Amino acid sequence: MSNQADSRSGLNLNALAFEQLQHAQCRSQFNSPGISEHLLPSGTRVLDFGVNVAGSLQAGALLANLCMAGLGEVSFVPGQVDGIGVPTVQVQTDRPVEACLLSQYAGWRVSVDDYFGMGSGPMRAAAAREEIFEKLSWDESPVAVAGVLESSSLPGDAVAEYLAERCGVGAAGVTLAVAPTASLAGTIQVVARSVETSLHKLFELGFDVRRIISGFGSAPLPPVAKDDLAGIGRTNDAILYGGSVTLWVTGDDSSLEKIGPQVPSSSAGEYGKPFIDIFREADHDFYKIDPMLFSPAEIVFHNIETGSMFCFGEIAPRILRKSFGV
Repeated sequence: MSNQADSRSGLNLNALAFEQLQHAQCRSQFNSPGISEHLLPSGTRVLDFGVNVAGSLQAGALLANLCMAGLGEVSFVPGQVDGIGVPTVQVQTDRPVEACLLSQYAGWRVSVDDYFGMGSGPMRAAAAREEIFEKLSWDESPVAVAGVLESSSLPGDAVAEYLAERCGVGAAGVTLAVAPTASLAGTIQVVARSVETSLHKLFELGFDVRRIISGFGSAPLPPVAKDDLAGIGRTNDAILYGGSVTLWVTGDDSSLEKIGPQVPSSSAGEYGKPFIDIFREADHDFYKIDPMLFSPAEIVFHNIETGSMFCFGEIAPRILRKSFGV
């Protein structure tokens, strides 16, 4: 695939995503019960990870990796919530800015006619409509794009053509992976955003995220919710009250000591209640919620130049237990 890469990094996020998809197809993952594939009349390829299929752990990991354009690694390890065994979603990346901010962050509200979905993945880098791409000086012109939609329904041609036009490609050059929050794969891909939330919080606080060279995060995997509203509550709680992130950074210690207390979710005034209650009080409008809430419970910095380590925030197991219904 001949794509124009970003001139500063040599990376093309969409090309990397297609390598992920090709690898998954070679391993016959698309033939499993967890993923269903079909083409729209426009030629757009739609991968169903949980709308009309059950999904799976493997499908969820693939979806989360696709969100990061293959620049991260998602795995499952044993964990616990207040003494009860719960699987943990673990994420690591050595290209955190590209993987998390320029690809994984769900910064595109896709609304076409009566269809709505939160858009993430490398297609965002092709559209580059968000301020973050200008601030981080990212330019990418792929011949085909891959994106992820968090939605309870599959998109049609109107959505495909809307995305294609904004990404500068033909509809046949669009691949969309879709899963609702209330699905196994959808739950996994949201909980796999522990590192992403920490980077986005730091970015919003004015920290130079280019100082971050590696990221590692974990958060407990909640039970799949009965509906998307409950799923939004549980998946956000998993990160807000159970997410732990370690970042390896360069530069001075004083800036880390100053900004550190502002990074964990506990720095927000609405901290302390299950997210579904916060969401309800905000009339189900994310934009009415303090944006400083969206970050992991715990953040740890390792300064590789000074050898210093700083830790801020803490896990809140009792809130998690209430949220997860255990």
